[in-house]
Amino acid sequence: MVVLFLLTMGLSGQGAGSAYNARPKLVVVIIIDQFRGDYLERYREQWGDSGFRLLLERGANFPSCYYDYANTRTAPGHATLLTGTYSNGHGIMANEWWDARRVNAEGKAEPGMVTSVWDATRSLLGYAAPKKGGASPHNLQATTLGDELKLATQGKARVFALAMKDRAAILTGGFSADRAYWIDRDSGTWISSDYYGDKLPDWATEFNRGKRAEKYWNLEWKAADGTVLRTTTPKRGKDGSLTGFYDIVGATPLGNDYELEFARELVLQEKLGSGPATDLLIISLSPNDLLGHATGPDSREMREMALSMDRQLSEFFGFLGRQVGLANVWLALSADHGVAPLPAVARQLRIPAATLDGEKMREQLNDRLAARFSPGRKQEFVKAFDYPVAWLDAAAFSASGTKESEAERAVGEAMKELGLRGYYTRAQLAAGEVPNTEEGRRFLHSYAPLTTWYVLGVPAPFAVAGKSGTDHATPFSYDTHVPLAFFGLAFQPGTYRTHCEPVDLAPTLSSLLGINAPSHAVGRVLTEAVPAPRRVEPESHPAASGPVPSPKPAVWKITPAEGTAQ
Repeated sequence: MVVLFLLTMGLSGQGAGSAYNARPKLVVVIIIDQFRGDYLERYREQWGDSGFRLLLERGANFPSCYYDYANTRTAPGHATLLTGTYSNGHGIMANEWWDARRVNAEGKAEPGMVTSVWDATRSLLGYAAPKKGGASPHNLQATTLGDELKLATQGKARVFALAMKDRAAILTGGFSADRAYWIDRDSGTWISSDYYGDKLPDWATEFNRGKRAEKYWNLEWKAADGTVLRTTTPKRGKDGSLTGFYDIVGATPLGNDYELEFARELVLQEKLGSGPATDLLIISLSPNDLLGHATGPDSREMREMALSMDRQLSEFFGFLGRQVGLANVWLALSADHGVAPLPAVARQLRIPAATLDGEKMREQLNDRLAARFSPGRKQEFVKAFDYPVAWLDAAAFSASGTKESEAERAVGEAMKELGLRGYYTRAQLAAGEVPNTEEGRRFLHSYAPLTTWYVLGVPAPFAVAGKSGTDHATPFSYDTHVPLAFFGLAFQPGTYRTHCEPVDLAPTLSSLLGINAPSHAVGRVLTEAVPAPRRVEPESHPAASGPVPSPKPAVWKITPAEGTAQ
């Protein structure tokens, strides 16, 4: 495979990029959902030669990359990576939140939880007929790398994003993406929103008609020694309904196979890398997260998932080499968040850890609040509790004459009584009234100006909510530490241990492409990984031999073995 990569890289092009004339031809950003930063080193000796190792040894690797916010969830993480800013810049602070003004798919007012990409005015494509109640990036408050690429090239660049999850695809692609794709949870069919166009492209429709998802059912996922870890045999849930593709196939490496199969078809059918400007493809690999919640980061299943992903990425990089040429491709790799160890595993090492019942905590919060604000009458003041975030019913508090700041403080104090170490209120964050500490800054970065009242709790380390498994959503290192690595002729191979953040990804690529950074970007350009071109000095010419000729133009030396321009 290494020989194949070196052959397919070719010797054309140079390290300096310019999106305006398609250098590079294609940028591919790979986001692995719930892939902790320590995984790359943990399994380093087991990687093959051309998957993760391509980025580790022939790319620029930043092993000290940490999110500088507290709300380490999927939607905020994906938005952060491609906007180059945190929630207080891009406006996405959670996967979903309570909205008293929610409108359902039929256009009727129906207060309730809404997802970060819910858009009642849109319809979903990919079904026999468009399905009401769609999705769009309308909640995003900042441009993405793709948006700036589109603006810079007057729309000539093509931008696509895909994932199993709608939020992962939509929030990375941004406003002007040609298309964002995700799957129907039940069938595995690839779907999209009419925000991007009136119908799916013919090739995507044919992909679905070919029933590509069906071949992933009734298979065994085996470890290297042949042990069967899981199967994709259909099964029924407690209510008797069949469990869908997303939960069965999506929690195995077969889910990554399916995503990358669609990605290859997209590259071929849309002819990415063949246009007059640089194209952008964003792939979010979701299965790691679906499995990780159930088994934790230290399980055999997670190790086998990582090793399978290494082989899958190797094959995909080989495809890009054959289709576009790796000399014409830049790769970037990161993750949206990490994950806590299973509490039981942490406790075995005498680390204090706990499994909490989030719904029970919500009931306890409401009991405490009712005793204060509506004595003798049971009432829901906290509509939802997605540990450690409480979503409040503003109307319930207003009925008792309680203002937002007082209501949120009351909820925060009740949360502390239940064991949380502290809290930050929406009103407090909106005013910027946080202590001048690392923690204060991280929670300030987690703020978003939603109309809903809310309180962000400060949890105890290694405490997760749920009846089983583990979770993420804290400001601690196990949730904030993620990989960040680049590969391509523009990057100097090496390991760079300087501190960096996921917000640095978009500004770095923007600078190297010669375009504006996203509108609210706060990250820095990772200049330590960008080699300065070296100019060949002209030979000396003694005065006696005649006029000194003009200096020779700069000479670029391409070293295929390293993939760098000097």
